[in-house]
Amino acid sequence: MQEFLNWTIDTIREDKLLGSWLEEKKYEWTPLVAKSLQGLFEYGVSVLIVTDVEREWFLEYVLTNINSSKNSRPYLPFYDMRSFYKQIDNIKSEDDAALIKDMLSISFPNGYVFWYIGRSQHVRATLPKVEKHSFLWLFDEERQDSFNLKSNDDALDLKLLQMFRLYNKTISASLFGEINIED
Repeated sequence: MQEFLNWTIDTIREDKLLGSWLEEKKYEWTPLVAKSLQGLFEYGVSVLIVTDVEREWFLEYVLTNINSSKNSRPYLPFYDMRSFYKQIDNIKSEDDAALIKDMLSISFPNGYVFWYIGRSQHVRATLPKVEKHSFLWLFDEERQDSFNLKSNDDALDLKLLQMFRLYNKTISASLFGEINIED
């Protein structure tokens, strides 16, 4: 079983479709991914994916590929948050957020986490940013416990695809005991 950080570096270097920029962000990447996967595998939480409007294409890409039969692994509980609450753009108050969180707690007795991809100031970021266990890929805000990107980066879409590729490989490696994400 390989140590997670070393596995990440080796995977980035060996996979020609992954950018070297990810290696530069390895210390930001590995703890966030480890925390995300520990919740998924150890606690059985479901992952509710939320994006800003501009990244809805990425949400569709993730949902199409995360449980693809090409992965040769069990299906995992990743869901589009919009399928549970269509009015996500209309969250106006703490009361709205509390009612949604109550509904999600009933729906997911093992728990849930948000995976948010998008601009930090978008209304859809509201719920994921207040939940302490969220997996955040935030644009235009330097925030601790999140992976920070710039929305004006010309390579942003490519970087998102590369990040997903690495995340998906990490899921498989963790699930099949190739790496230890707990160290």
